[in-house]
Parts: sequence; C-alpha cells; structure tokens
Amino acid sequence: SQDPLIDRAHLILNFAMMMKVVLLMMVSGAAALSAPQQTSSRREVLSSIAAGSALAAPFAAMADVDYAGLPYLGGSEKIDINNANVRVYAKLPGMYPNAAAKITSNGPYKSVSDVYSIKGLSEKEKSVIKKYESRLITLEPSAMYVIDRTNNGLYR
Repeated sequence: SQDPLIDRAHLILNFAMMMKVVLLMMVSGAAALSAPQQTSSRREVLSSIAAGSALAAPFAAMADVDYAGLPYLGGSEKIDINNANVRVYAKLPGMYPNAAAKITSNGPYKSVSDVYSIKGLSEKEKSVIKKYESRLITLEPSAMYVIDRTNNGLYR
C-alpha cells in the first residue's frame, strides 16, 4: 500500500494477532505442565505445546512482505535510482562517489533519462552514467529507503 497509516495499521493488527497466538501457546503449555495427572509423559506435554504452536502458522502468512524492490537496492545487477543508497554505486567503477552523490541527492526520477538533467552533472559523469544506464531502473520512491539514500549510517 502507498498509505503509511494503512501500512502501520496492518502492522499493528498483525502484531496483535501474533501476540494472541503466543499467549494461547503459553496458556496451553502451562495447562499441560500443571495438569493434575501424574501420568502425562514429556511427549504428551510437548505434543500439546506443538499443537498450540501450529495455530501460529496461518498468521505467519499474513505478515507484511518486505519491500518488493529490495533486490534493486544493491543485491542484483539492476539499481533503483529512486531508493538505492549512495554506497550501492561503488560496484560501478566511476560512479562512486561523485555521480552517485548527485543521483541520490536529487530525484525522485520518473525515468532513468531524468538523471541527465541534474544541475552540475559534468560530461564525464554523464558518460559514466550512460555506460551503466542499462543497469539503472526507476521504481516508486519508498519513504523507508529514500530517507537513507545519501547516508545510511554505515561507517568504516
């Protein structure tokens, strides 16, 4: 979803459901352990706890999926110029730090060709960008990644 409030509401609902399942598992485990029967074997207790934990499986499928464009933030040949961090460009010789800094400091971009209109981009930087243009893509900017495009807090 594009609405951060809806995303946050889904996250809260998923968390609440998972907490209910965890609580149910704890109660079923405690009930099995405190059962007045002396004949309960360890196997019976563990199977009771496992049955409670099986209830959690459907809720795992409801968990929010991480950002779909994650591979384009440095884990593939393609780089999303709207969301990738400046350090991702280091794997493209000649792009980092100058051209990369200019790309990440500007935008968002509707198309890769928009980068050529960055103010202050030298001819050398334009030629380097042109060299790797086929590896650059534009996805919808995601607030959780755009904020860290220039500085992700990773230092040597």
